[in-house]
Amino acid sequence: MKQQEIEKTIAEYLKPIFGFTLKRCKNIHDAEDLSQDIMVKIFRAMLLKDDIEDIGKFIWTIAHNSLSNYYRDAAKSSVGVSLDEISDIIPDTEYLYEEDGTKESIMKLRSEIAYLSRIQRKIVIAYYFENKKQSEIATELSIPIGSVKWHLFEARKELKRGMNIMRKASDLKFNPINFNMCGIVGSVGTEAMDKFFRSSLSQNICYCIRDEAKTVNEIADDLGVSPVYIESEVEHLEKYGYLSKKNEKYIINFLIVIPTSKLLEIQNSIYRKAAKLLANKLYDKLISSRVFDDKAFLAPDKNDLSFIMWSIIPYIVAESGEELIEEKISFKEVATIRPDGSENFVHATVSPNDLKVPEDYVNMHHFCGPARHHCNEFIYWTFDSKWSEKRLNINQYDFDKATQMIKLYKKSQSTSLSIDDLTWLAENGYVRIDDNKNPIWQIVILGDNKIKNSLIDIGTSIKQSLTDEFIKIKAPYEQEYYNCVPKHMKKIAEYQMQHVFNSDGNFIMYCLNALLENGKLQEPNENHRKTLSILITPN
Repeated sequence: MKQQEIEKTIAEYLKPIFGFTLKRCKNIHDAEDLSQDIMVKIFRAMLLKDDIEDIGKFIWTIAHNSLSNYYRDAAKSSVGVSLDEISDIIPDTEYLYEEDGTKESIMKLRSEIAYLSRIQRKIVIAYYFENKKQSEIATELSIPIGSVKWHLFEARKELKRGMNIMRKASDLKFNPINFNMCGIVGSVGTEAMDKFFRSSLSQNICYCIRDEAKTVNEIADDLGVSPVYIESEVEHLEKYGYLSKKNEKYIINFLIVIPTSKLLEIQNSIYRKAAKLLANKLYDKLISSRVFDDKAFLAPDKNDLSFIMWSIIPYIVAESGEELIEEKISFKEVATIRPDGSENFVHATVSPNDLKVPEDYVNMHHFCGPARHHCNEFIYWTFDSKWSEKRLNINQYDFDKATQMIKLYKKSQSTSLSIDDLTWLAENGYVRIDDNKNPIWQIVILGDNKIKNSLIDIGTSIKQSLTDEFIKIKAPYEQEYYNCVPKHMKKIAEYQMQHVFNSDGNFIMYCLNALLENGKLQEPNENHRKTLSILITPN
């Protein structure tokens, strides 16, 4: 700009600038020095610029930046002095946005208040909107009045910064994700897992910080919502170990897998191949061993091999061969101990919209097993699947129901059950009543450890014979799976890989499917579905 125009502009703003500094500085001498400094900076800046669109905004920006430097220098020179003692140099601001009082600016200002910290929001709302005195606010919040002044000053700086930026929301604002599947490995506690991921907001918060740690405000920007709604969610998730926090930034502390079409293609291929090998060998070995003839093996009908196999095959696949696993990573290394008494790790899946699923892919649907419930000298063992009458969800199966069933089974071994007991068992499908009004248990029961160990040994011997082949089959799947998980969660993924083709729910499903396809298993009828794949075993 031309010097003559600049001098005219400075003359117009000289008095307002001095009034601005006089109100905010500790004394008149500082105000004079600061106003002179501001005018010099304005003069120099305008000499170098010919494209200033808004002269007023340009000048007031320089004035506020200079004022911020003044406060910063004043604070530095007060090292060792209490906040109350230096609070007099902090402005007792009467307004938030003096340069532009338009309706649009006021609306944006109100939205920016949501991006302040919780305490700053309380103070700003109390001071500017509820017209409370600073001393009153200090009393209500149990903090020194100097802290109130300091937070007002910091809040105003943050609001000014927010007013000058354009907030951009990510795709999550318009295309929120949903967990396709969510489960746990380990023990469940008193808090239901679906309580933590019950809402689209909690799921999208976690997805937003799947790969990169972010602050509450950054998460809010990505989701296009107010930080007010983010704060309580992240604090709750962090409290229970689902998020980790460092330097005011959060990142997930559980596994969110984003599968690719390639991953599903590889998984489907190797799981089908491995399942055919194991399931057929296991089925044939069980038939030839005549292990079901043992008196300790109890079933509603020993001639109904299909129903028996629906319970025994998943159990053996999941429980056998543990000693064959080369466990380089232990469960303790990857599990989180949570405030509700549980110890586990969580895994969830988010499927992209363009994901191509193989036509013959074995979908788990609502599966969430296998699950074990220890009660005295017995274990209630179950594997849920799309063929079962639904008993499990992303949270846990009903502990009370399992405990009651074991309690009544134990009671029935020594005395007759009451009508109420029999009614409850019958309603839940655990028993049927014969013509003599005696209960016939409709589940598979392993009566002692001898029969239990015999079944486990059969599975272990077959897995041992397939060890080398399984390692080769698994190799192409392993690396592709690691590419689909967050880098900082790779250790959990490596732990999972150790148990592929063992206590792996996907693999159990493929084993059952393989036996269905070759006719060795039949689809369960309506009565069988209630107690399909439930066992009572010795503890």
